[in-house]
Amino acid sequence: MTDTIPSLLPVPDDGWSRVLCIVAHPDDMEYGTSAAVATWTARGIEVTYLLLTAGEAGMAEPPDVVRPLRAAEQRRACSEVGVENLLILDHPDGMLEYGLALRRDIARAVRTVRPDAVVTANFDVEAYGGLNQADHRAAGLAVVDGVRDADNPWVFRDLAEAEGLEPWHASALLVAGHERPTHASPVDDAAVTAAVASLNRHEAYLKHVTGHPKPEEFIPEILRAGGAQAGSDHAVTFRVFDLGGLGGGSEG
Repeated sequence: MTDTIPSLLPVPDDGWSRVLCIVAHPDDMEYGTSAAVATWTARGIEVTYLLLTAGEAGMAEPPDVVRPLRAAEQRRACSEVGVENLLILDHPDGMLEYGLALRRDIARAVRTVRPDAVVTANFDVEAYGGLNQADHRAAGLAVVDGVRDADNPWVFRDLAEAEGLEPWHASALLVAGHERPTHASPVDDAAVTAAVASLNRHEAYLKHVTGHPKPEEFIPEILRAGGAQAGSDHAVTFRVFDLGGLGGGSEG
């Protein structure tokens, strides 16, 4: 345990039963955030991944070859951190569009899974040391709106009338990888190891990315940096938005 005075609040996940993680691509959850997922599933929290695209435009091979390959790698990555529920939508990779269709799909997933909290990735224009990818930006904004749409009975009424999906209120939205985090989820050595293993499961994708650092080298470093802000050895940091009902010290 580090002696550093923590500057971030702990993620208020006591009492959570379900978490829904919504990102643009396969592997987006595996750059550190999956350590928090491993911690949650080890405690019995059910975690579902929703990928808005299949990541089919992310490699040199044709999309019809890449799509099933990346899905298989994502399933193996999920198994490393205790995630049994993986949903992959068919929005086009590299051309993900913010709009009503994407918001409806997200609202549908929220009403189906009925999570206590929703996790997404940083969607700022500048992120991760450079300019953020277009799909990440569209995904994050759509998650912000789709989560709230899911709670509004007068938005996407067909979800209730035609599909029987009643409105659902998630108590919090967690944005991973944010440069101004408010909260942290401390993780133990086993969760760090699981996070590294989850990224390594994207074997074909990692081989495609020239010069990609080894997960066992940089993932623990990311988590140590989070731990320094959390007063622990390792942690995953989030910017947490209280959507009502979370309680105590969250971003408004």
